[in-house]
Amino acid sequence: MTELDSTSNGMSVSETELPTRVAAIDCGTNSIRLLVADYDSDTGQLHDLVRTMEIVRLGQGVDQTRRLAPEALERTFKAIDGFQESIAELKPQAIRFVATSASRDAENSDEFMAGVKERLGIEPAVISGNQEAEFSFTGAINSQGPAIEASNDGEGAWPALVVDIGGGSTECVLGTLTAGVESAFSADIGCVRMTERCLKSDPPTAAEITQAREEINSALNEVNQHVELGSTRSLVGVAGTVTTIGAIAAGIDQYDAEVTHGLVIPADKVHDIAESLLAQTRAERAAIPVMHPGRVDVIGGGALVLSELIKRLDVSELRISEHDILDGIALSLVR
Repeated sequence: MTELDSTSNGMSVSETELPTRVAAIDCGTNSIRLLVADYDSDTGQLHDLVRTMEIVRLGQGVDQTRRLAPEALERTFKAIDGFQESIAELKPQAIRFVATSASRDAENSDEFMAGVKERLGIEPAVISGNQEAEFSFTGAINSQGPAIEASNDGEGAWPALVVDIGGGSTECVLGTLTAGVESAFSADIGCVRMTERCLKSDPPTAAEITQAREEINSALNEVNQHVELGSTRSLVGVAGTVTTIGAIAAGIDQYDAEVTHGLVIPADKVHDIAESLLAQTRAERAAIPVMHPGRVDVIGGGALVLSELIKRLDVSELRISEHDILDGIALSLVR
């Protein structure tokens, strides 16, 4: 195994050669994910060896307390311990650990960073919302860009908007396959944050949904000051809220990333699913075959963010990518 150097930007890198096997960890407000992949320099694509996710709710209560809860840290560290087993077995030449919304917001993020360093030997990079957005765009468009061009015969496909709905924030990134990111903005609206702020009843009341919708649209007004939403020609959605909605739209009995990756859903179908999820009780959402237990409580808030965003765009469909910020983090190690 090549000796790894620990650095302060959330990654370890080889001293002697450009890595071909890399590991990326994305720790967000709701989930933590690991990707170990081999990079093919000829095609520019990653070939997965391990891609796994745990719902840890690191951002539990952060919106109110501004602190990471002890039980949330414990869940996250337990997941990292499990990831370390895969890392030790597969021996990537470079590792990067990126922490996003919850860690940016927490006053006691030093506890989190110390715990990660103790387990992995590297400090996590607590990145800005715009850095998060750029990683999401890179991961999604590296995968879906050619399909977008093919489906539009290369005409009118660009710019594409990549939307990443996380637990605490939503990243909106506009760009093209050839030029990359043109503009990006991270808004403080995510599935966990909107649920904890507004959607407190089971099911949410009409007044709660109205409050959430108003807060979402206020945030989208701010997004539009930085990202020209009206110029969007193609929409790509990433992360758990979007992929779960895709699985529901596909009508599958068991979640299958091969089915959801590249799936194209009419905008009206997205709105219908969002309305249905917000009208359901927790028990009804939990009974949906493709629903991850960790998303049951917060999926309605995320679906509402997606639905309200689509209403702002001149697009008729949503394209889903299973490749996202995690792939963008991995690609940052080899490009």
